[in-house]
Amino acid sequence: MKRPFHRGSTRTGGRYGMAVVRGRSMTPTLADGDRLLVSYAAAPAAGDVVIARFADGTVAVKRAVEERTSRTGEAAWWLLSDNPDEGVDSRHRGPVASESVLGVVRLRLWPTPRRM
Repeated sequence: MKRPFHRGSTRTGGRYGMAVVRGRSMTPTLADGDRLLVSYAAAPAAGDVVIARFADGTVAVKRAVEERTSRTGEAAWWLLSDNPDEGVDSRHRGPVASESVLGVVRLRLWPTPRRM
């Protein structure tokens, strides 16, 4: 799985940043090379497309499906690819800690702007 290019800061810093989709795990919603506007101050909701860091350090664009708890009892999210045949998601790695959901995608900026 390719990592998305990620420019911006966490919730403690800047409010907005950009990310670039790498790979086909989010097709048909997003394509390889799409540029995204990400809100790092926003809390995710079920159905949002988010930027998250998996436990191994991989940063990925995924869909937040539902809130869950981790094995340690902490708040977490179940994240899935829109294209189940591509990429790695919570089906492979389990729930992602809420603090590791870095931001919520607000817009696809390029190639044609579209709200997410």
